[in-house]
Amino acid sequence: MNGRNLVRVVPGTPKEVGFRNSTLALLASRSVGSDRRLNAFMTLARHRRLFPVWARFARQLLRRGELPLVDTELLILRVSHNCQSEYQWQHHVALAERAGLPRETIDRVAGGAPGDFDARQASLLRAADELHHDHRISDSTWLELTGFLSDVQLIELCMAVGHYEMLAMTLKSLGVMPDPA
Repeated sequence: MNGRNLVRVVPGTPKEVGFRNSTLALLASRSVGSDRRLNAFMTLARHRRLFPVWARFARQLLRRGELPLVDTELLILRVSHNCQSEYQWQHHVALAERAGLPRETIDRVAGGAPGDFDARQASLLRAADELHHDHRISDSTWLELTGFLSDVQLIELCMAVGHYEMLAMTLKSLGVMPDPA
């Protein structure tokens, strides 16, 4: 990826973000497999009113969405690669593996062309790439996706890619500190 950014906003302490956001950050961290509050959550939690609203939306996309989790994780990895978001990539590799994406597929996401994947995955990756570059899914890719996804899933795909692009920009701009191993 593109190296580490200078930390611009340090993660808040539980006291600085408040009980509600500190608790929410811990629950969000646990939901993605960490037993400690992740720096991304504790940094975003500094915005006391926005963090709970954002966290609910993010949870809806990641944990309660209509797209299969393996598809969502594939999209997030491609967004992370496209945005050169090392923090996001590192966290979602483990989540993608837990969702059932084979490690060899994960490794290809960063360097592979859509032709290196099965038809469904290729269409999802092409959609993520087109949204990243053109801010729109092309007619041909849309037609491919309609063979795999419902209208509701197509809406969610666009929202998920947009959300994780926004998150990548935010994490990189804030210079969110890497989490300890």
